[in-house]
Amino acid sequence: MPLTLEVSYFNSYYVKRLADVPYIPSVAITRTASSTQSNVPAGNVVNFNASVGFDIAVGMYITGAGITIPTKVNTVTSQTQIRFDEIVSVTNAATYTFGYDWTGPQISDPDEDWYIEESRIRGGYNNTSTDYGVKAYIVEEQDAQSRRGSSLIYSGIFNSRTGINQTNQFSVAEEITRSVDPISGTIQKLFAEDTNLLIFQERKVNNALIDKDAIYTAEGSAITTSGRLVIGQITPISGEWGIATNPESFAEYGYAKYFVDRNRNCVLRLAGGQITEISNYGMIDFFRDKLSSVTSTGVILGAFDSYNKCYMLSIQPFNRYEPDGTSYKTLAFDERSKGWTSFFTYKPDAMFSSQGYFYTAKDYSDNSDIYKHNTNLTRNSFYGQPIQPSSVQFVFNPSPTNIKTFQTINYEGSNGWEVTAFLSEETGLNSSGGNWINNVDTIVQGAGATQYRKIYSYTEGAYEENGIQYYAGFDRKQNKYMAVIPNNTQTPMPGEVVFGNQTTGIKAYYATVTMKTDATTDPNGLKELFAVSSTFAPR
Repeated sequence: MPLTLEVSYFNSYYVKRLADVPYIPSVAITRTASSTQSNVPAGNVVNFNASVGFDIAVGMYITGAGITIPTKVNTVTSQTQIRFDEIVSVTNAATYTFGYDWTGPQISDPDEDWYIEESRIRGGYNNTSTDYGVKAYIVEEQDAQSRRGSSLIYSGIFNSRTGINQTNQFSVAEEITRSVDPISGTIQKLFAEDTNLLIFQERKVNNALIDKDAIYTAEGSAITTSGRLVIGQITPISGEWGIATNPESFAEYGYAKYFVDRNRNCVLRLAGGQITEISNYGMIDFFRDKLSSVTSTGVILGAFDSYNKCYMLSIQPFNRYEPDGTSYKTLAFDERSKGWTSFFTYKPDAMFSSQGYFYTAKDYSDNSDIYKHNTNLTRNSFYGQPIQPSSVQFVFNPSPTNIKTFQTINYEGSNGWEVTAFLSEETGLNSSGGNWINNVDTIVQGAGATQYRKIYSYTEGAYEENGIQYYAGFDRKQNKYMAVIPNNTQTPMPGEVVFGNQTTGIKAYYATVTMKTDATTDPNGLKELFAVSSTFAPR
């Protein structure tokens, strides 16, 4: 009977242990807390006093007062600023111990080698033992290594029907390496589609044939044929775009692929063998500024929302675990309208679609969880945060060359929309402050703060006087919501006797309008906005 080794749930077809497995010593490092910090969320900084000796490293465990569950070092910003993978509470001046929780087998004698290696799949499901097997490999005394960031290599085949598994074999007698142009940077992403392989470099996208090759006629046209090479002809896709160093921005739906080239500050779509800059759809300036601000530790997450049929993009300029206020931007591109339709207030750590629904995840906050979108009836609230208003900004610009007075504003949609700003065009520089100013707008200076003289929604603006119902903002007429535009001119224009809130209407060539959902009208409910218009009189 052969010698056997007891293992737990041996499901693998390839297991081996080498003599050069590093021995991790039992290291004890002590640090004292520099301040009392209670319930610090996972991923946030915990401060310690510096001391001499061994350095704290990722993977160490902390023990001491307030540490109730096994807590491992997640990130070492410095030896005094440590992040953990669980909620941590420390007490000022208390001493804490860092060390490895190494419970695996140790190699006491370097000459004691043992191996488990199967040349084919034969380990049954949930088997608890297997024999040592044969030593089916060679250990080179002087192994030479090389890094090739722009090359591909493939192994032998795996056949589930016959049990042949050659995925650990790399034949030195065959040409199994394929390279792309190294001047275009390293390979960041591979994507297999049918019988083609897309190769995304930092500054180029290539298409490689799989299990086939291309020959060319005398006229120069290509004919695809079967070939014995796993990776066949590699052809660059026209255009000097790549995926930079952000493969996390890649997403696909159908035959369309989406990704971001941070080097050129653009968002791209690959479909039908052609690359299109979808960031040009009204968002050139935004992406130029936003993508150029992404640091080396920042991330650009991409995913396709199969529920709403949108490409979702979250630009996070800094480390995803660092609070960055409003510097992050999460937005959506809709293929049906060929435009960027909306910004969102959530900052995800992961995004994906499954079974027709869209999911995001947060992995370091107190609300760590996978969040299923488009199922919660409470709208405009993500990850249990307070409800945020929806906002739409647009421009009225009829008869662009003529000055006019905008008199009213009306919209088709749900009750609950208000106008928070109706601004005329900028006219020039303020002589005192050097800032661009507006002729008139809806902003007035209140006591100690800037206040908005907004156009109230239908519900918020309703009031009674002498038993009669009035509306200070929008009123409903013929299934539309209509309101008069107030005037907030602070100083009279030349020749004006009546001005400001004694009049209505705003004089301008064009006007920039901001509409938001109020906090009163069915805060959790659906609010739709189909169309907005304005009546005006020429001057």
